[in-house]
Amino acid sequence: MSRVNIVTLGCSKNLVDSEYLSSQLQNNGFQVEHEAGSPAGITIINTCGFINDAKQESIEIILEHARQKEQGHISRLYVMGCLSQRYRDELAREMPEVDGFFGVYEQHRIVAILRGRFDESLCHQRHLATPHHYAYLKVAEGCNRSCSFCSIPLIKGNYKSKPLEELQKEASFLAGKGVRELNLIAQDLSCYGQDYYNKKMLPGLLESLEGLHAFEWIRLLYAYPAGFPTGVLDMMQQSGSICHYLDIPLQHISDRMLKRMRRGHNRQHAESLIELIKSKIPRVTLRTTLLVGHPGESDKDFLELLEFVRQVRFDRLGVFTYSEEEGTHSADTYRDDVPACVKRERADELMKLQQEISLQKNQQRVGSRVKVLIDEVGDGYAYGRTQGDAPEVDNGVVIALDGQTALKPGCFYEATITAATEYDLHAGLNDASCV
Repeated sequence: MSRVNIVTLGCSKNLVDSEYLSSQLQNNGFQVEHEAGSPAGITIINTCGFINDAKQESIEIILEHARQKEQGHISRLYVMGCLSQRYRDELAREMPEVDGFFGVYEQHRIVAILRGRFDESLCHQRHLATPHHYAYLKVAEGCNRSCSFCSIPLIKGNYKSKPLEELQKEASFLAGKGVRELNLIAQDLSCYGQDYYNKKMLPGLLESLEGLHAFEWIRLLYAYPAGFPTGVLDMMQQSGSICHYLDIPLQHISDRMLKRMRRGHNRQHAESLIELIKSKIPRVTLRTTLLVGHPGESDKDFLELLEFVRQVRFDRLGVFTYSEEEGTHSADTYRDDVPACVKRERADELMKLQQEISLQKNQQRVGSRVKVLIDEVGDGYAYGRTQGDAPEVDNGVVIALDGQTALKPGCFYEATITAATEYDLHAGLNDASCV
């Protein structure tokens, strides 16, 4: 069998695309690995093109594998994904050593060029790149929002929901593979179903997934604040499997900046939504992302954002600096007038504040009992997460093992928090039985 290595860059949505492709290739007799430790005969790089740093990383990885091809370690090299979608012609001119460039919706062409047959009946199947016990369920492609700084609509086009029955079929497949934590993703979960069913169907999707009785945790990631379907909160309140966790990217809080960013909401809306969420789900874990250094952001705007973070005390928070992306409204309309050093200083100041908040919140949890999902075991420790922690991006729980206790990745255990740092909780087992 021909060996294929798929290297995935960027977000979890890209990872899901790699998993779909991997399954199709396996069905055609290929031996497929994700992020193989040694060079494979055929390498496929799934690129990210969201911001300049991601583009640069993608280019460096392509060039690194091109050198491996020149040295004879790789026979064929293909590039797919967001960077290739947007800059295919330019990349092809600059990198003739790459055997082919493909966009984000061209997996069938990759299979064909490898002399395989793309089987539409298997589109719900995936060869997981994640540990067997958690997976992502991509419920839609593209985006209809008009955020001034974002290139996603230029790359992936308009929002397109997957039909509910297809998602249910895919979720059933994942459950059959042993997945116990299902993380729902899209560029925007809030408007799932609006294009296909003419109404927001996130509550209906959650009801359908819960009806499978297959997942211990169902997590919602990337729910846009404008138009957030508040009925989800009632479901979360009553559910035993929907995590008390929400990732709502606010980006800013200054009304002046929100208008410039074309976010479709203002400070009052954001504050009202946060208040509603916390009143409905008192122990919710709330994550957000913020963007600093957008053209026109003044010291006053930033200080307003800083004070907002100090008041709200988000459980999880990420910060990005503005990256001018060609073709976006911001790039076409405004001069990138915030110096790079100021952008970085503002991001660092926000993250320093969040680090203090995170430490305080974690220390308040010492002595509490938690259910922990173990992701990995090694070197005398088990590493896991609570329902308030998404894979890869959030806090972890560290459990020291005594040499006699064997914890199993993919199992849930009851533990008590014994100590805390800014981004980790340390815990002792209450019971070594998998729950």
